[in-house]
Amino acid sequence: MKLKHIAGIIAATTLATACESLDYTPGDQMSGQNFWQTEEHARQAAIGMYAAMKAPWCFGMEFTFDMCSDIADGTSPWADISRGTTFASNSGGVQNHWQHLYELVHRSNTVIRNVAGMPVSQATIDCVTGDAKFLRAMAYFRMLNCWGGVPYYDESCDINEQFATLDAPRSTADDIRRHIIDDLTEAIEKLPVRHDAADLGRATKGAAYALRGKVYLFNGQWQEAIDDFEEIVYNLHNDYGYELHPDYNELFRLYNGNHSPEMIFSIQSIDGNTAGYALDIVSYFGNKSTMRLIASNCIVPSTTLADMYENTDGSPFSWDDVFPGFTQGSPQMRRSLMSVAIDQGSTTVTSTLDCDTTKVMDAYRLRDPRLCLNIITPYSHYLGTDAGSNPMDKQFVLADPSKGGAPMEAMAFMRNSEGWNSYFWRKWIPTGNLDGYWGEYNRTPYEFPLLRLGDVLLMLAEAYNEAGSTDKAIVELNKVRERAGMPALNSGAEWLNVAGHDDMAERIRRERAFELAGEGQRYWDLRRWGMLEESVKNATDIFGDLMYTRSYQPRHELWPIPLVEMERNRNLTQNPGW
Repeated sequence: MKLKHIAGIIAATTLATACESLDYTPGDQMSGQNFWQTEEHARQAAIGMYAAMKAPWCFGMEFTFDMCSDIADGTSPWADISRGTTFASNSGGVQNHWQHLYELVHRSNTVIRNVAGMPVSQATIDCVTGDAKFLRAMAYFRMLNCWGGVPYYDESCDINEQFATLDAPRSTADDIRRHIIDDLTEAIEKLPVRHDAADLGRATKGAAYALRGKVYLFNGQWQEAIDDFEEIVYNLHNDYGYELHPDYNELFRLYNGNHSPEMIFSIQSIDGNTAGYALDIVSYFGNKSTMRLIASNCIVPSTTLADMYENTDGSPFSWDDVFPGFTQGSPQMRRSLMSVAIDQGSTTVTSTLDCDTTKVMDAYRLRDPRLCLNIITPYSHYLGTDAGSNPMDKQFVLADPSKGGAPMEAMAFMRNSEGWNSYFWRKWIPTGNLDGYWGEYNRTPYEFPLLRLGDVLLMLAEAYNEAGSTDKAIVELNKVRERAGMPALNSGAEWLNVAGHDDMAERIRRERAFELAGEGQRYWDLRRWGMLEESVKNATDIFGDLMYTRSYQPRHELWPIPLVEMERNRNLTQNPGW
């Protein structure tokens, strides 16, 4: 679905901002007798659901969840989740996510209830119903992962009539999961294999298979997950047309109508200027060399992520192989090996001091190519902009202020608005101004995947491995590695040999971090693997200096039910520990 069609129809959509909360304004056209009459009305209703889905607090900030994991650090929007300081009474992010997910549920319910009786073709009714079932399942799957069991409302709940009496108790997690599977099974039956260009971005049969497979995977139903993933990977009953994009970097720089067959379900962003519609990625992932950004939000790749990436031959990377003693060295020792001196204007390197900049650059660029495609690393270049949005080459350096000069975040130095000597994201960050196509830092005009084939191949590999077919798992994972330019597992070198199920499981976990960095998947992975606790450690910068502390308690495995929701619905019960 092209987002340019949304502006005129959001007002015609049910505006319930939550099932459980927020002020409610009854929908005008969608709930009136003049709507639900034509093919165009049906299509507008569908687009209204997708508008709710791409809202920032629904799925429009999916990339930000990496800051809740070990591969990114940040200040917003999930600082309380990331740092373990969440409280049921004061977490705005938790409350907002709950509200906007229920908004999507209720828009979907309104569509399911009304489209069935429209005087339009059965094909249109089926397709729009499939959209609604898919999006409702998507919303409840996220709620299941956040809170476990939640109140369940289907199309029999008319928000216009029942808003004041929505007091359903929490359904069990198993019941919610069954509803999700039922919705996706019906969506598979009703959705088309593909849409024409005008409806690009709407759910398809393949997207429903992929999401249902993911639900099965998260629940440890390996064979069911395998069946769904194999359907779209191997085109068992339809020609879905999915294939890995040949260029990993280009996959995340698709704009102005460009599209990749790797994208199974993605948010379409168009026109990176004030008049357009695009996701707000750079506000969180960018830096002050990125389109005049004065950052109040900050999400940066972690040192854990950067250090995870393998050498180009697939062997493990260690900083001690570059600088002996580096791993146990003090921040001062690391700073002396990696920093240079700059002038007072922060425009020129005046001395390299004891830093061999070529050696530092090689420590990054002689690694898995995805490292330098996902992360801006020290002494690498990036085409940023000046204060007037004109393209300007930037080299990111680590400056030692004790040797003169004053690092300025607005210039090209490896320090952000928090004063951290951290890495920066390269993934999702436009270069220059895209020849004028990009003019607003809070509108990143790239297509953003919520489900893509690279992710599905790694999930299929995991399901194979857990079902006892490690050889098949290696085949799927190698497809992803080979696209990245990395040597295949079991291809010769000793360190590439897979030593069985446990070894393969660890390789899959690492490969998902390498491949999906910046896409918001790591947090949900760690939780379902039961690895959240062991992944929690303090956030440190490139030199090892503390940026902030993190903590873990068993209650963090599920989010708290927001207290405001419990005040509105007295039948709600709280999650353990909150």
